[in-house]
Amino acid sequence: MALRDELLKSIWHAFTALDVDKSGKVSKSQLKVLSHNLCTVMKIPHDPVALEEHFKDDDEGPVSNQGYMPYLNKFILDKVTDNFDRQDFNKMCWTLCFRKNLDQNQLFISNDDAFKIWSIFNFLSEDRYPLTMVTEEIEYFLRKLTEAMGGSWVEERFEDYKTQLNSKQKSLNAWELIILVGSGHFSKGMDRQTLSMGINEVYQELIMDVLKQGYMMKKGHKRKNWTERWFMLKPNSISYYVSEDLAEKKGDILLDGNCSVEALQDKDGKKCLFLIKSLQKSFEISASDKKKKLEWIQAVQTCVSLLRQGRPAPHREARQKRRELRLKQQAEQEELELRMSELQTANEAKQLELENMRKALEEAATNAAEEERRRLETQTELQDRYRIDLEREQMVRQQMEEQVAQKSTELEQYLQRVQELEDMYHQLEDALEDERHARQDEEAVRRLQARLLEEEATKRIELEEFHLRQQRAISETEAEKQELEKARLAKESALQAAMKQLEQLEQERQGALEQYQTVMKKLEDATNNTKTWKHKVAEHEGMLRLIQPGSKGQQLITNWGPAAFSDAELSLRQKKWQEMKNQTTQAQ
Repeated sequence: MALRDELLKSIWHAFTALDVDKSGKVSKSQLKVLSHNLCTVMKIPHDPVALEEHFKDDDEGPVSNQGYMPYLNKFILDKVTDNFDRQDFNKMCWTLCFRKNLDQNQLFISNDDAFKIWSIFNFLSEDRYPLTMVTEEIEYFLRKLTEAMGGSWVEERFEDYKTQLNSKQKSLNAWELIILVGSGHFSKGMDRQTLSMGINEVYQELIMDVLKQGYMMKKGHKRKNWTERWFMLKPNSISYYVSEDLAEKKGDILLDGNCSVEALQDKDGKKCLFLIKSLQKSFEISASDKKKKLEWIQAVQTCVSLLRQGRPAPHREARQKRRELRLKQQAEQEELELRMSELQTANEAKQLELENMRKALEEAATNAAEEERRRLETQTELQDRYRIDLEREQMVRQQMEEQVAQKSTELEQYLQRVQELEDMYHQLEDALEDERHARQDEEAVRRLQARLLEEEATKRIELEEFHLRQQRAISETEAEKQELEKARLAKESALQAAMKQLEQLEQERQGALEQYQTVMKKLEDATNNTKTWKHKVAEHEGMLRLIQPGSKGQQLITNWGPAAFSDAELSLRQKKWQEMKNQTTQAQ
């Protein structure tokens, strides 16, 4: 899990660098290139279609960091082993991100030194994203760098910088750390080469796990000759090279819990000898002086002891302890803040309770004084109220007497008004009786008019029949023309007689119409008389409503005036006349 966490930090820098517009997303084509490079550097078989298969349900848009993580874990990090060069891996990620975030022209260090500081940042940064290095780790790194350059640590200078840093963000990102070291703020008086050597030494210790390194003499196994080699001690091995540039590696001494180291007596003209025993071979080594000899023996013994106990390298263990201590201090700080908050809350509650008690006492005193004042006011008020009630009772008694006299007068007026309404009611009954007689006369005239119209219709039917017969007689033969002419003259005489009868009927109908108009005049007078009495009754009593006759349907108007029958009756008569006409035609 520690390896995965360290790898994720470098990959996070690369992914962030590909996010050009800072939207939190990267295109699939760029992720394909990044995934291919990661697989190549970490010696993992690369599947070129795995990314497309993994995101086949997504749209064609870019992929976020959270969206890329499942693919990264499944197809890359789950398959990774510790058989690749981590330095090559870090350099690949560094190449992707440093151009976007770093302007090297303003720095006092080379690109290789900047890369090493970047790697140290990833090692010392917190396991939270975005990655930052807290003040404690910054101080640890700068102390290490100062010691590697052979300088003295100036506590006051760092305290001033720490104050400035705490007033802003209390942490640095990778590029801010590179600028801090590259600007020479904490390496004043040191040249560029010294700074570069110091950075390299810290890098070798923290990143490459080089616990100790230096030139020593080694005795060969075959020729038994002594050769100077550059030795590099790591937690589980000692590698030796031809020179310190590490260009040509000559071999490794593998360390485990069964290895041992012991000092030897000087022999064969060689001094400061010690022996390293492993399962395969034993190695005789000669240091340059006794101090170096003791340092190497102690360093190797420390590595063997750590391997026996299964503990990591000292700097990694120290880093873990610092993190655990920070977490513990943070938890204690949070607990202290919580307790302070609880105490403050309790204190505020007590203060509030005391304030409430003070207010309650003041309110009680105020209420007592107010109660006494109210009692005196109530006593005075009751006396005034009793006096006012006596005066009001006398006034009410006087008003009641006046109201009784007024009610007696109103009762007499009301009885008089009731008598007037009874007289008006009798007069209204007489008017309604006159209106009823007028309606009966109207109905008789209407029946007479209907009878006259019926007779008129009968005469018209006879005239129609005469006319049809005359037309039929004319259309028969020319030989009967004379006879028909005579018959026509006879029929014309009969027609004239009928016309005279019709005129007589018309005169009778006119007389009936005059009678009808006379009756209507009487009815209108009776109606007006009724309305007059209704108006008078409404003036005296608004609650009284009289029963009025219902409205009639629309009357039929003929050439001789209003008819005595409705449209339905006329339609029925026309139908009967048409049937009679058809029967006469069929008979002829």
